[in-house]
Amino acid sequence: MPSHLSADRPAAQPPGRGQVDALITQTRRLKGDVDAVRRDAQDAQDDGTDPHGRWQRALCDLALHQLNDLDEHLAQLRDGPPAPPVPPAPRTAPRAREGGSLLSRVGSAEWNLLTDEASWSGELYEILGRDRSAPPLTLDELPSLVFDEDRPRLTAMVTDCLIDAKRIDGEFRIVRPDGEVRTVHMMGEPVLDADGGTASMWAVLRDVSALRRSQQAVSETRDSLQRHRHHAQTEHRLAVELQEAVLPPWRGTLRLPHQGPQTLDLAGRYLPATASRLIGGDWYDALELTDGETLLSAGGLTGHGPAVTSGMAMLLGALRGMAMAGTSPGPLLAGLNQLLDATVQPALGSAVCCRYRPWTRTLVWAQAGHPAPLLFRDGTGRRLNTPDGVLLGATSGAAYGEAEVTLEVGDVLLLHTDGLVPAGKGGPAVGERLLGLAPRFAAARGAQDCVRTVVEEFGDTEREDDACVLVARVTA
Repeated sequence: MPSHLSADRPAAQPPGRGQVDALITQTRRLKGDVDAVRRDAQDAQDDGTDPHGRWQRALCDLALHQLNDLDEHLAQLRDGPPAPPVPPAPRTAPRAREGGSLLSRVGSAEWNLLTDEASWSGELYEILGRDRSAPPLTLDELPSLVFDEDRPRLTAMVTDCLIDAKRIDGEFRIVRPDGEVRTVHMMGEPVLDADGGTASMWAVLRDVSALRRSQQAVSETRDSLQRHRHHAQTEHRLAVELQEAVLPPWRGTLRLPHQGPQTLDLAGRYLPATASRLIGGDWYDALELTDGETLLSAGGLTGHGPAVTSGMAMLLGALRGMAMAGTSPGPLLAGLNQLLDATVQPALGSAVCCRYRPWTRTLVWAQAGHPAPLLFRDGTGRRLNTPDGVLLGATSGAAYGEAEVTLEVGDVLLLHTDGLVPAGKGGPAVGERLLGLAPRFAAARGAQDCVRTVVEEFGDTEREDDACVLVARVTA
């Protein structure tokens, strides 16, 4: 049956949900109309001897099958794939039958049990790939075309029809003489004689090969999407658990017991990406060292997923270990660069590392391709002068310079990663927007208020990457 759409008509855009609902309603209304025609044909053929009536009813049955398939496919189109993302195209496109349509060929046959004669329509010869000049196969010969695995199914259907007068409704695969495999849907019923015995059996056979291939492709794609979704959910959970395990658990003031009164008020926040559910490799950290100094750091690895988060955890562990051993920021970053250079899988990262000496309020810091810390004092802010430093993992044997600045009571130091807003977006740069928060930082009661201000400014931004913010306020 040709499509009602012209072959050269431009492809339409995917229909909206309302359009698909309207098509479903029309399909179900048409199913009711066809079923009514089928019942009328059945009522007019009470004795079951009219071949035209049998043919009419069989076509109605086939039409109902096709409309049921159409109803199911439209429902899938309306409801969409099981996974949130937009589904990819099937790995292999369903192969259409001759003419490029998924609509099926339909042939008919009748087998006379009294004379052992068979009668086939010309279309059935085409479906089975038989020469029209050859005699039609008898019921005993028909299984010779059928797949070995499917022969018991065909035998059972025919036996139930001939012995128990049950209707035939089932599928089996046949092998044509040219070696091509086709899937055939067979529907039929016995024709009884005056004594109630089975005189013959008639059937219609529908080539559903293209339809079944299409359904298999849809099923394989759905299964692939579900596996992909489960894999992505597992990766996301692992990355989140690993990230939560290594990022600082504190919220609020970090006390330095070896120095007596508290000297720094600290707060930090991790801001996940809003454009995706992927977890990256950004971190922030604060650690009291054995010599009484405080380590402040922020940074991140490029990429997303558990492997990147695991690399971040390794890098952060190495950073803490070298800092506890007394390594100053410049050599410390050089060690991290050497560590990334020696890993099996190449990686790039950026970092800023600071050591704060509370007795002199001196901050010594270094950076590796990372935004410089921002210093806020008396309602104004500035970016600290940046010492030399390249990205971690970019080159072997890189050296990293150091800078030093003296802080005052009330100063606010802000470290951040570069994912607060997407790269390439219009408007002021991240650093400029952060420096514009200086008056609000001056009025803040503590580091937590400062972090809350940053979240209010950037929290709703459509970020393509995750970001971290660390605020340190000098209190004594």
